[in-house]
Amino acid sequence: MLSVAWHTLRARWAAFAGSFVALALGVALLTVMGQALAASLDAPERAPERFAAAPVVVRGQDTLRVTTSTGERTKELARPRQVPAEIVAALRALGPVTQDRSFPVRAYGAPAAPDDLVGHPWSTARFAPYRLTAGRAPSAPDEVATSGDWATVGTRLHTADGPLRVVGTVATVSGPGPGTGLGLGLGLGLEHAVFYPDAQAARLAPESTQLVVEADAAAVRAAVKDEGQDGDEDGDEDVRILTGDARRLADADPGRDAEALTALNALFGTAGGVTAFVSVFVVASTFAFAVDRRRREFGLLRTAGATPGQIRRTVLAEALLIGTLASATGCVLGTYAAPHLAELVVDGGLAPKWYAIGGPSAGVWPYHLAFWTGLLVALCGALAASWRAGRTAPAQALREASVDGRALTLGRRACGTALLLTAGALLAYTLAADPGELLHRKSYISRPLLLITAVALLSPLTVRPLVPRLPGAVGLLARAGAVTGVRRTAAVAAPVLVTVALAGSLLGATATIGAARAAEVRQQTVADFVVTPRDGTTLRAEALEKLRQVPGTVVSASSATTVFTLEDGVALVKSEARAADPALLATTVRLPVTAGRLTDLDDGSIVVTEEWARHRVGQRVRVWLGDGTPRTLRIAAVLSIGTGDNGAYVTPANAGGGGGGVDRVDVRVRTGGDPAAVGARLRTVDGVRVTSRTQWVRAALPQTNRTTRLGMLLVLGIALLYTGISVANTLAMAAAERRADLTALRRAGATSGQILRLAATEALIAVAVGTLLGLLVTVVNLTGLSAALHLLSAPPSIVLPWQALTWTTAACALLATTTAVTSTTPALRPPRS
Repeated sequence: MLSVAWHTLRARWAAFAGSFVALALGVALLTVMGQALAASLDAPERAPERFAAAPVVVRGQDTLRVTTSTGERTKELARPRQVPAEIVAALRALGPVTQDRSFPVRAYGAPAAPDDLVGHPWSTARFAPYRLTAGRAPSAPDEVATSGDWATVGTRLHTADGPLRVVGTVATVSGPGPGTGLGLGLGLGLEHAVFYPDAQAARLAPESTQLVVEADAAAVRAAVKDEGQDGDEDGDEDVRILTGDARRLADADPGRDAEALTALNALFGTAGGVTAFVSVFVVASTFAFAVDRRRREFGLLRTAGATPGQIRRTVLAEALLIGTLASATGCVLGTYAAPHLAELVVDGGLAPKWYAIGGPSAGVWPYHLAFWTGLLVALCGALAASWRAGRTAPAQALREASVDGRALTLGRRACGTALLLTAGALLAYTLAADPGELLHRKSYISRPLLLITAVALLSPLTVRPLVPRLPGAVGLLARAGAVTGVRRTAAVAAPVLVTVALAGSLLGATATIGAARAAEVRQQTVADFVVTPRDGTTLRAEALEKLRQVPGTVVSASSATTVFTLEDGVALVKSEARAADPALLATTVRLPVTAGRLTDLDDGSIVVTEEWARHRVGQRVRVWLGDGTPRTLRIAAVLSIGTGDNGAYVTPANAGGGGGGVDRVDVRVRTGGDPAAVGARLRTVDGVRVTSRTQWVRAALPQTNRTTRLGMLLVLGIALLYTGISVANTLAMAAAERRADLTALRRAGATSGQILRLAATEALIAVAVGTLLGLLVTVVNLTGLSAALHLLSAPPSIVLPWQALTWTTAACALLATTTAVTSTTPALRPPRS
């Protein structure tokens, strides 16, 4: 069988070229994704940066620990607690204590100023260690020293806290830091530091959550233990003592690398899954069409005495040869492509600078996974085709007509129907059990695949009803060719269906959810103006007081915080929340209350959403505030879930340490007031950004982040690439077998132009069928998403991405017509005499 299969491949290589290319590219992508995942499994542990030369760092507790019946549960607090005063006093007896403070700085008027400036006390600079490269240390309140090369001595900066003057620049010391034994030369790519005099830094950031103790670590632990704390490096109730490599936990966002890699895992995992789905879809479709076109060949083999089993083994042997060669080729291509993908994601800001793909650290498992997956895809794709080939009767050798007989086999009809019913049942179950699941990115990417497969299997049934009557002789012949060659038409339409359905479902889902969120903001915003900090941090107390003094207004200030609760007594859940005065809040927002009253919120209660396991009004619930403080609060009201942006509400007394300051002020103009005058007065306050209600709603429209956008472009690019391969392969095979038909048309008087128009029209008909089926899948998916929004009490809508659908359809049509005309042209040449 292998010998027959090998000779068949050599004789009919053009018929299998599409399958080979599709499979090789699929394996190459899987190889790249496997290596990318291998490179992102573990983030390297960074060495300490800001405190690399500090002997001991004492940090306020930053982890909430709750004991449950199934063990201890932990969550990272919104911000660390302050180090207790009694511990600070005990540490001062051991040696110098330097309190650290960190706060964002937004500079105006300096074009080169980075957006991520972070302020610190000058006394902490020596622990990096930094050294002055120019100028001197800051001493006056309006003087600072900066790191990096974006500013020089004498540079003037304007901030929300007033003008600043750069009097010094610093860089990190190369060489071992005192007490560390580490080689530095760090460069501190983590942040752009701005160092203030200590007194000014304490005024701008009164809270200090960590400090440096210049004393022996053992003495520090003993002093902390004497104050009733354990103080080990695993953390305890109040403080953590950090030494050695653990000092990196005192740097800003020490887990940023792991978070970035998690996003990359999701991106590459999604792309790999879609690659596997589309490749098996294309390979199966190509093999099925190739087997159908070889009915006469298999009939001759049966007439010569070949058994059905031998025919099936021949087809599977062909798939085995193609799969082996294509998978090996794909692994080689993936090896060379992987480093370029790493450069792409690093340059795009989606991965840390250190991220790299390939090399010995990747191991061999990505190659094994890609190779054997590709081989399995080839065999699975040929399995159904081999069964049909084995059923070929000897009489097929005498059949010359090109009219398709039974275009939809009983097995394909049963499988398609079963998948269609399964897709409907899963959608109904999800809507009944957890409609919010449909709003997650992983759901609206994976869920359409089942429906796409079902519709593609049943697509031959739709060809005749969807193909319209076209005018003219070319139109009449094109429709007749599309209807009589149902399998050919369905084979071209299937990859178009995949591409259009993925584009419509993915982009339409994000647009639909975005429109619902914008509608939610529009419904909930009652204030005439929304005031936020210009630097994106929090409002200063002076600015907030000036806002409250604007006459003729109702001013409601709120701050972001978090609350934690135990779900079912075993799962510690973190919920976003806002702290606000309930009396003022009710006059400036219109929250979607489903039970209770917002005005009943007080210092002993909380407003929750329907996501909470316990959501009955009047029931008392155990919560932990943003700083880990335990509270038992009464549920005053329950909000609908909506699109997921609705969160809990507490009063400022329950903001805890997680309340980082006021970051939003809603301002409503009283009856009879002049909105224009109020807006002008609000804009005179320094350090704020004032937006009208219309501007706030417009700005609230969610924007797709870079990772999601790149992931969707990658998925759609894969689908479009496979569509081109499948369409080109199918039309090329069909044109090669229609030489006799085209010759008959030429003898009947048809011109070369008419025959080319006929081929292009047939290709466009198939594209139109695939586009209509893809739109049908899109509408069904988005209808399910809209139903979920309705059940979540969010504004339901359906937004079709017409621009993306138009471009996708145009690309498919261009590919199909170009291939049809190109593959038909050789058949028009006169035969050699």
